[in-house]
Amino acid sequence: MNFATARLHMVESQIRPNGVRDPLILDAFASLPRELFVPEQRQHLAYIDEGVLAIEAAADEPARYLLQPMVLARLLEAAEPRREDHVLDVGGATGYGAAILSRLAAKVDALETSNALAEAMKKRLSFVGASNVDVHAGPLEKGVPSKKPFDLIVVNGAVADEPKTLLDQLADGGRLVAVVRKGWLGRAWLYEKSGDSVSGRPLFDAPADYLPGFEPQPQFTF
Repeated sequence: MNFATARLHMVESQIRPNGVRDPLILDAFASLPRELFVPEQRQHLAYIDEGVLAIEAAADEPARYLLQPMVLARLLEAAEPRREDHVLDVGGATGYGAAILSRLAAKVDALETSNALAEAMKKRLSFVGASNVDVHAGPLEKGVPSKKPFDLIVVNGAVADEPKTLLDQLADGGRLVAVVRKGWLGRAWLYEKSGDSVSGRPLFDAPADYLPGFEPQPQFTF
């Protein structure tokens, strides 16, 4: 399979037609080999335009997925990453989102749930030269408070509710993008912080699986 051709086709047929215009974002998706962030036996699916892409998880980890490229690109277009930004990438699994962000921002902290996933992510990021990314292991819903504040937080999956702990780690003027999912319906949201207040608005419908720690809480009835 010609991955370079598939990658350019992804940009021209999936990402650009869905309103992504930022040339830096388009260039990042066009130049970063997504197949390197997918298990070898699934690399032929790296550029398909179908929902989330399942990837292998570390032992005892829940199944994990990569966001559809078009969804990630549209989230970033809405978030307007800047060259000087300090970014937190949450739940990026193999590190594709962090690698994209490494080409758009000054500094990226990437958070995964376990040391095994974090170490695997580090190897992939090192291979593609993403030297401005630091990888951390810990509960996704808690973020990385020791590194706050962040100008931008990207959540690579669905959350059941507004991620308040992550929003608290935003700098004044910071943005957070995530897919908020109710039942089967997911909608991308952009949150913006101004002083002590946070406002949010929906962007577009988006498929995404819940990230660990962001699932719906059981509802008890009597």
